Amino acid sequence: MQNTNMPIFDAMVDNFNRQISYLRVSVTDRCDFRCTYCMSENMTFLPRKDLLSLEELARLCSVFIQKGVKKLRLTGGEPLMRKNIMQLVETLSAHLETGALEELTLTTNGSQLHRFAQPLADFGVKRINVSLDTLNADKFAKVTRWGKLEQVLDGIAHALNAGLKVKINAVALKNFNEHEIPAMMQWVHERGMDFTLIETMPLGEVDEDRTDQYLPLSQVRKQLEEKFTLEEISYKTGGPARYLKVHETGGRLGLITPLTHNFCESCNRVRLTCTGTLFMCLGQEDAADLRAVLRSSDDDHVLSQAIDAAIMRKPEGHDFIIDRQHKRPAVSRHMSMTGG
Repeated sequence: MQNTNMPIFDAMVDNFNRQISYLRVSVTDRCDFRCTYCMSENMTFLPRKDLLSLEELARLCSVFIQKGVKKLRLTGGEPLMRKNIMQLVETLSAHLETGALEELTLTTNGSQLHRFAQPLADFGVKRINVSLDTLNADKFAKVTRWGKLEQVLDGIAHALNAGLKVKINAVALKNFNEHEIPAMMQWVHERGMDFTLIETMPLGEVDEDRTDQYLPLSQVRKQLEEKFTLEEISYKTGGPARYLKVHETGGRLGLITPLTHNFCESCNRVRLTCTGTLFMCLGQEDAADLRAVLRSSDDDHVLSQAIDAAIMRKPEGHDFIIDRQHKRPAVSRHMSMTGG
C-alpha cells in the first residue's frame, strides 16, 4: 500500500523522454578485491570523511524514490564492506513495505555473503547479482588479485539457502575466460541461477591494456550458438541486459553490450556515488554535486529541484570505445567509484 504521507515530487524525465526509474547507489569505493579490469592493484581510495553518512544516503535515496525510482541497487566497490551497511538496507526496506519501491537489490563480489545473505533476505531483498569471472581457483586469484574462489562459492551457497535469487555476472575477457564460458553457463544454470556476460568497459586507468582484454559479445554469442540453441526472449529485470533462453540448459543468458550494441536509447538509470555525486551517464564525466545541496538545506524540495536540473543534462548516449587508437579510458574514474 502506497504511503500517502510522502511528499509528491515531479517524476524524472530527461530531454529524450526517458523516464528515470532505476537508481544505482555506490555506498563505498572500497573493495577487498583488485580485479584487473576494474582498478589498479595499488588504489588510493576516498578519505572516509568525504563519504556520505548512512543517514544522508538514506535521505537522498528516499527523495529519488519519491521522484519515481522503483528499483534501487546498492553497489560499490564492494557494498557489503561498508560499515553498518545493514542499517541502510533496513531503512530502505521500509519503502518496499509501503509499495513506493518495487525492488531493493545489490551487486556484490560474494566475499561477504556468508555473513549477510540471510539479513538481506530478512529485509526484503529478493535477488542479488554476484560478480564471478571464472570457476578456476588459480585464474580467480589472478583476475581478482586478492580474492579466494572458495569464499565466494560459499557465499553463493549461503545466498541460495537464504532464498535469494542469484544472477552471476561475468566480464568476458579475451585469452582469459572465453573458452570457459560454456562450462560456466552450464554450472550456473544447473544451480537455478541466471548468467549474464558483460563487455569490459573503458573506465579508469588500470594496469592492463584493455585492447588485450576486450572480447565482443557478438563473437561469444556466435561461438555459443555452435553448441547451444539460443532464443531471444522478452524477459527484463529493469537493467540493460538482453536475455536469451538456452534450450539445452533451460536457463537464461543475459548479454550487456555497451560497445557492440549499446542500450542508450532505453536508459532509465542514474548513478549516485558514496560522496553524493550524481552521474547521469556511466560513460560521461558530467555530474552533479548533491552533497552540497544535501548539507546546505533540510528541505527535500531543494534536493528535488537539484536532481531535476541534473536529469535535464542526461546525455543521449555514452562515448565508450576500445581500439588500438583509443587506449586511454573513456572516463578517468574507476568502475569502483560508480559501481558499474
